[in-house]
Amino acid sequence: MSFRVEPGELFGLLGPNGGGKSTLFRILSTLLPASGGRARILGHDVATEPHAVRRALGVVFQHPSVDGLLTVEENLVHHGHLYGLSGIPLRRALGEVLARLGLADRRRERVARLSGGLKRRTELAKALLVGARVMLLDEPSTGLDPAARRDLVAWLLERREDGIAIVLTTHDMDEAERCDRIAILDRGCVVALGAPATLTAEVGGDVVVVHAAAVEALRERVRARFGIEGRVVDGALRLERPRGHELVRDLIEAFPEAVRSVTYGKPTLEDVLVRRTGHRLGDDA
Repeated sequence: MSFRVEPGELFGLLGPNGGGKSTLFRILSTLLPASGGRARILGHDVATEPHAVRRALGVVFQHPSVDGLLTVEENLVHHGHLYGLSGIPLRRALGEVLARLGLADRRRERVARLSGGLKRRTELAKALLVGARVMLLDEPSTGLDPAARRDLVAWLLERREDGIAIVLTTHDMDEAERCDRIAILDRGCVVALGAPATLTAEVGGDVVVVHAAAVEALRERVRARFGIEGRVVDGALRLERPRGHELVRDLIEAFPEAVRSVTYGKPTLEDVLVRRTGHRLGDDA
């Protein structure tokens, strides 16, 4: 795989389970040596200059890394100490990051008592406290309610103005749609790369999903009757066709005994994922 993320860019990684997202994050965060190739963060090689990479990097993994028995402030202070911060510089950085993330009035609360969204903000605050210029976020909205998810996305979009490069993995299509660019990974390879609108435009028409008792047989009948090459995904037949509502009508008229239900809609990033990998989000590669 090969790609470049620019300063101030919100860059998303999508792909089925086993596609390589977590392995890539572990390599970029210097936790796992790569078996081949090279990766650089701000010009530093992650294999030969790991300390320089870590000083520029903020990482938020899917599983929480904050201590629930400590307060928000205590979590941040201890994290700052790990990076050599202390005294006035630490207090100044602490005040700034608490204000930027709306945590100033929660600084003395134990993290265990916070909502999921505030806990996530505390993790993000740890990265900003030490001046991260690149952030790796592994499914940062996992476990958050819809309101907290919206707040998180809004916060990520604001970080672009700070020139921070953000790379995130997500299973949330709303998050993915807000990214500047998306890379779709499958079996360790980048199979699609571009802006969300550009990728969905490549699908070419509406997406029609047909549920049937004998889906493989229906696939052959659709090919013979309409000349459309469908794909069976999760036990349903997926078809791409301009003016999909007309195809829905034609399918029901042609195969009334075979079709159980039909839906259609404009293509989404998940449709791009299915088209390029044959899997949906959450499926195993």
